[in-house]
Amino acid sequence: MLQKKFTPKRTICKVTFSIPGEWADKEVAVAGDFNEWDTRSNKLEKSGNNWETLLRVKPNQKYRFKYFIDGEYWENDDSADAYVANEFGTEDSLLEVGN
Repeated sequence: MLQKKFTPKRTICKVTFSIPGEWADKEVAVAGDFNEWDTRSNKLEKSGNNWETLLRVKPNQKYRFKYFIDGEYWENDDSADAYVANEFGTEDSLLEVGN
């Protein structure tokens, strides 16, 4: 699930990335255009029944992303703004941040 909240001057959008706890046993990372697809830099923390993290991104952008789960496989976000084909024959989640 994605939740977007802008700062008062709308120069930054705080995005909460969240997936159900049962999707992963050990760890989850979110990787995408906003972190050069680095699977180590943005780990999600277990919070109640979900895995989640908060990232700050620039408005007026579109970002491709996916979740890297348990160091083994990739998953899309069920609540992504859209899905776009990638060069691997699958799709990436799309985060659209307005202004």
